[in-house]
Amino acid sequence: MNTPLLFEICVGSAQGAISAQEAGVNRVELCDNLIEGGTTPSAGAVQVARQHIDIGLNVIVRPRGGDFCYSNVEFETMLRDVEIAAESGVDGIVIGILNPNGSIDVERTGALIERIRPLPVTFHRAFDMTADPHRALEDLISLGVDRVLTSGREVSALEGIDLIAGLIEKAAGRIVVMPGGGITERNVAKVVAGTGAREIHVAAASSVPGRMTYRNPNAFMGGELRPPEFSHDVTDVNRVKAFIQAVTTPIQPNRGKTGEVRR
Repeated sequence: MNTPLLFEICVGSAQGAISAQEAGVNRVELCDNLIEGGTTPSAGAVQVARQHIDIGLNVIVRPRGGDFCYSNVEFETMLRDVEIAAESGVDGIVIGILNPNGSIDVERTGALIERIRPLPVTFHRAFDMTADPHRALEDLISLGVDRVLTSGREVSALEGIDLIAGLIEKAAGRIVVMPGGGITERNVAKVVAGTGAREIHVAAASSVPGRMTYRNPNAFMGGELRPPEFSHDVTDVNRVKAFIQAVTTPIQPNRGKTGEVRR
């Protein structure tokens, strides 16, 4: 590897951010509700994380789960959450807004970016729901977005490896294209080698039992489809270290007979 790979770990709590730092990563993306793909974390979680970690702290601003086409009130909430995150000392903010037709909502994204600056801006995996990823990439570049997170519009970045590689080539350094989604300790090296990415986004969670010894079997707090009541996911330091170890050995891209990189 010519340059070190930057690891961003998606975490669901301030404790997760602390664990990620202990494992030796470069940056965390702090979210709430990871089961829904991540929503805006509480101001308290952001502030406590900032107090305890020195590595990069990016915060997602997403008012709810579901799609990425927001009402006026939801957009107003995003504008305020951006201000709160910036006031809390974060290093970057992660956003994503689309139009109903699957294009980037350029007007609202631009308004958010104006509110976020001078902090860096990442456009999250709303990108993977765009109708035309190549047009979407150019729209983000024209808006001055610093980074886009993508699985290559597939279930996992490994399956989307060809599109990701093509987007990185098309970007030509104008924006960072960061693979993320379904990346594991077993496939991270393949994703890095196959795309040429210099930044990678992973989750490294494990389920642990809760601390409750009394467990009422007759009531639950969510709907019928819900995560387990008496266990929860935490950022696993050993898994994070395994990710890093998986790409510490130099990786050679797969080249054809003429020496070109096969995408």
